[in-house]
Amino acid sequence: MTESTKSEVWTVFRRLLGYLKPLKAVFVFAVLGLATYALVDATFIAVIKPFIDEGFGGQAGQATSNINTLDLGTSGGFNADNEVLFYAPFVVIGLFTLRGLANFVSTYSISYMSARLIMDMRQQVFEHYLTLPVSYMDSENTGNLISRVTYDTEQIARATGSAMITIIRDSITVIGMLGIMFYYSWKLSLCILVIGPIIGYVIATVSKRFRKVSKNIQAAMGNVTAATEQMLKGHKNVLSFGGQETEAARFLKVNDQNRYQTMKLAMAQSVSQPLVMIIGSFALAFVLYAASIDSLKAELTAGTFATILGAMLAMLQPIKNLTRVNAEFQRGIAACTTVFELLDTSPEVDNGTYQVERVQGDLSFNQVNFSYPGQEKAALKDINFTVEQGKTIALVGRSGSGKSTIANLVTRFYTGLSEGKITLDGVNIDDYTLTCLRDQVALVSQQVTLFNDSIANNIAYAYSGEATKEQIIEAATLAHAMEFIEQLPEGLDTQIGEDGVMLSGGQRQRIAIARAILRNSPVLILDEATSALDTESEKAIQLGLDNLRHNRTSIVIAHRLSTIESADQILVVDQGQIIERGDHQSLLEQDGMYAKLYQMQFGS
Repeated sequence: MTESTKSEVWTVFRRLLGYLKPLKAVFVFAVLGLATYALVDATFIAVIKPFIDEGFGGQAGQATSNINTLDLGTSGGFNADNEVLFYAPFVVIGLFTLRGLANFVSTYSISYMSARLIMDMRQQVFEHYLTLPVSYMDSENTGNLISRVTYDTEQIARATGSAMITIIRDSITVIGMLGIMFYYSWKLSLCILVIGPIIGYVIATVSKRFRKVSKNIQAAMGNVTAATEQMLKGHKNVLSFGGQETEAARFLKVNDQNRYQTMKLAMAQSVSQPLVMIIGSFALAFVLYAASIDSLKAELTAGTFATILGAMLAMLQPIKNLTRVNAEFQRGIAACTTVFELLDTSPEVDNGTYQVERVQGDLSFNQVNFSYPGQEKAALKDINFTVEQGKTIALVGRSGSGKSTIANLVTRFYTGLSEGKITLDGVNIDDYTLTCLRDQVALVSQQVTLFNDSIANNIAYAYSGEATKEQIIEAATLAHAMEFIEQLPEGLDTQIGEDGVMLSGGQRQRIAIARAILRNSPVLILDEATSALDTESEKAIQLGLDNLRHNRTSIVIAHRLSTIESADQILVVDQGQIIERGDHQSLLEQDGMYAKLYQMQFGS
């Protein structure tokens, strides 16, 4: 592991520990519990020597030239008069009661910390998503974004939960056992140092591998999530087009990638753990051999040798745990790195300071040129138009001509004009705070977003203050939504399911329009707002939209030209440029693109 990699791991780990600062007291209890648990184990091993040496009738292995070190005594059996045997049961009960209590305290404390940490981190990631610009969301895989909140944070939870228990407790156990061994026979115990550097090298080597493979697994899980979400969202289309085999093959590919990466991690784990155990067995064999050397025989009693041997055996499982938990820890570090990279992503730029309760609604585009991030081709070129307060401007044109881009710039979903400026009431929209600017705009787009809640709560979504039932009914009536709401058994309290699945496309659109009506913003953007309505619904709702547009500055984007005939001004957009402008009648008389589009829809 290079120095830069070590520094990166330490930086990530230190940042992770920062989440535990509010839980210092719980952390102290956890460490005390783990330390007590480990020290009890070490104490139990330590009392083996007096139990054997003083509990047996003769002192085994006295340092005499004619007595075998491993002889358990000349008189045979236990010394029944020795108080050690009398108190031994009570010591054992006391030690293991203390061990059980310590285990409860440490396990519960760390589980509490882990649960709080994962809750706080998930909340932080979720809230950070709410601050990220639309451009970031448009460029990222949805499955990966979901995976950050679910899978990656779960890996972090494991690293700070079960992994932390093993690291602290087993490390103290190993240190305690080593201390006992060196205390009773430093010569015999020195052999353990032979395997230390070797085990350290093995752990360092596989750690790098664990971390690399773990990041690959996270990416693979993101692809699995994305493929699943894509299929579920498009389930009807999959069935109607007979795409079951296509989707199954697509999912098999990403699923197999995840399996492959998981097996690579399993291979690294499977090799590292037995290797450490084999190295440990050589050390144990060396201890047994060293104990047979005459110079050491003279120094060892039966109790001393049994204690050292017991300490070595007691260390094997903690060492194995430490090598096993390393994979878990590295997965956590890899997940932390990914989550922290996300959290370090810059939120939406909001350098504006201008605030106003309600604008008049005079909107102007002045020589606006714009390109999307990472694209050289201009999405908009020399866009100039003004919409006065209470007037309606309509944008028409082919798909991809730049109409929706204009709407995205008004709300600052995208920023960074190449040239020109956009003003609202004569103030550059970049000078407004984001909150203030978006409070002035109500958006109804072609892609309606509804939540798994009641109709009333969907209409009143993010409403400033407490929306009364009367206000909600009024908005729904203007949107011609009460016509179907009143026919539902629970009316406004009807639960509409995820993304409004219980409603038709037209009904969902009318709920979205009612939401915009209730918002009562001075600027209105209708981006294909009536696209999901049938002809009958469209005619009915057009009256509501006319009421909605009254005294509001409105930008209407539409393919159905019948919905924008009454607009004060119509702009024809093609390849990012305004090629025609005027009202409905004048554009027909020009016999240009607008007239051609009109003829295509309504014939000659």
